[in-house]
Amino acid sequence: MASAAAAAPTTEKTVLVPIGHGTEEMEAVIIIDVLRRAGAKVTVASVEDSPHVVCSRSVRLVADTLIGECASNTYDLIALPGGMPGAERLRDCGTLEALVRAQAASGRLYAAICATPYVFLQAKGLLDGKVATAHPAFSDGLKDQSRAVDRVVVDGNLTTSRGPGTAFEFALSLVKQLYGEEKARLVGGPMVMFQYFV
Repeated sequence: MASAAAAAPTTEKTVLVPIGHGTEEMEAVIIIDVLRRAGAKVTVASVEDSPHVVCSRSVRLVADTLIGECASNTYDLIALPGGMPGAERLRDCGTLEALVRAQAASGRLYAAICATPYVFLQAKGLLDGKVATAHPAFSDGLKDQSRAVDRVVVDGNLTTSRGPGTAFEFALSLVKQLYGEEKARLVGGPMVMFQYFV
């Protein structure tokens, strides 16, 4: 009986959320919280030398681990919060860049919100051939302007969004992609987010 239970397939999805000094705290926490509500195993990894990160509005977060500990792992989703200079801290982390490049090349999900689509993904060529959006302060710099003002943009395995005010929609879109629309409804309902799924 125990061996049959051990052999049962798991539906738990793995998610990496990197953070650094200057990360937009609302975006990071909303992404982490919503995906954990959906049942995902979310690893919060600091790109700094310490797990202790001071965010853009001086909120202090403690990561689960350092990004170096994640270097050989694969994830169902890598979700990048924004904020400044947080987006630059993520961009300048070679280990994270390698992880995101591998994620994109493999067809697994990757996502970015706020400044990060422009500051990190476009700067590193990870938006090439993709449509995306970003925070209004950065969206004019996107090479493809066709969806730049949309709140959430999904293009294949890439999802982008605009900022703190779109973070719930962004996170629930990621839940939908990982688990399906019904799970997104179940997670969004108690948070009074039904309007985005009717």
